[in-house]
Amino acid sequence: MAREITEPHSPALPVPKHSRTYVLALLTLVYTFNHIDRQILVILLEPIKADLHLDDSQLGLLSGLAFAAFYATLGIPIAMWADRGDRRKIIALALMVWSGMTALSGFAQSYWQLLLARMGVGVGEAGGTPPATSIIADLYGPKERAMALGIYTTGIGLGILAGFIIGGLVYETLGWRAAFFIAGIPGLLLAVLVRFTLREPVRGAVEERSSKAEAPPLGVTLKFIAGQTSFLWLLAGCCLICISANAFLVFTSSHLQRTYGVGPGQVSAPLGLLIGGVGGIGAVAIGRLCDRLSVNSQKWRPWTIAICSAVALPFAWMFLQADSLMAAYAWNIVPSFVGLIYASIAYTAAQELVGLRMRAFASAFMLFCLTLIGIGGGPTLAGVMSNVFLLQGHADSLRLALQAMLAFNALSIGCLLMSARHYDRDALRAAAMP
Repeated sequence: MAREITEPHSPALPVPKHSRTYVLALLTLVYTFNHIDRQILVILLEPIKADLHLDDSQLGLLSGLAFAAFYATLGIPIAMWADRGDRRKIIALALMVWSGMTALSGFAQSYWQLLLARMGVGVGEAGGTPPATSIIADLYGPKERAMALGIYTTGIGLGILAGFIIGGLVYETLGWRAAFFIAGIPGLLLAVLVRFTLREPVRGAVEERSSKAEAPPLGVTLKFIAGQTSFLWLLAGCCLICISANAFLVFTSSHLQRTYGVGPGQVSAPLGLLIGGVGGIGAVAIGRLCDRLSVNSQKWRPWTIAICSAVALPFAWMFLQADSLMAAYAWNIVPSFVGLIYASIAYTAAQELVGLRMRAFASAFMLFCLTLIGIGGGPTLAGVMSNVFLLQGHADSLRLALQAMLAFNALSIGCLLMSARHYDRDALRAAAMP
């Protein structure tokens, strides 16, 4: 029998609707800083490459696997902590670590120093999303959860927008090192705000479900997730999308700069507005539509991602064939609009397909796979492929590598359709768990 537990350091009080809006806004801001600290590096890859004498494989490792390995691996134990302890303290501590390591990136004098700093950023960011999505799931019920997590996911878009613009503008005036200082230091102040103004909600109160049981052991949680067929198929589909999406996110700026002979300052604002601004709008709008469609059947969770993936494919292909910079921007509008929805629905599924005190772990497990396979593998694979094509004599090696990455989007559609077949059944099974 599960024992009753208390959380003396975490006042678990019901959160009024006006207060939950503040919590969601604050957590979205934290997630924005999470992605500012990542995208500063992305927009500055070309000048860093020239300054530190790097190749595309090193750039892919720097922005992919080196960060992702720590980000993904540490997310699991941190999520288990979050399922048992004070989630706001975990988020505040994590924010302090990744912001500090971002600022330290500006002191790097070699590839290995910068690599170590980015590993440190990954260590800190591992503690951000699992407790945050768990809190949001305790504030917003199933009928509005995808929209709420869609709003949270706009932090990706806002972070890309701010990171690209800050990186491009600061580089033009002060150089790439100063951009890391300016991106990292404000996060330290935000961490204090999180620690002292964020309220810990009652677990499961919004669904009128008990939250008194202890979090189950790791083995029990993993066995339950392994039995959720829809979770596994959705995870596979989202990982495939994530591989392609992160390859494009990391190398789109470099592709445009090399193809059209422009600099970071010229592409930072347009790309920020497209990937960040248009992507953020799409995450909220499509998330809200998904919530409405899911009232009758929650199969619309995976169906929505599958449809968006299919729609984006031809536009992404034409983006890579564009004969001018403006045409490339135009072709990128649709992929940008639908590009973030897979993440918000993946987080939604991680909350709906498990028990209450499995949620932070399920989110971390989802994040572990998306990060290690997608964020780690996508840019790394694209960088290696670009180097291979270059050695074969292809001047447009990066474009060819990005074209190949689109195959992962196509493969994802089948996985998502398989997830839809079992989603309603598995959601009911999870609702019966404490």
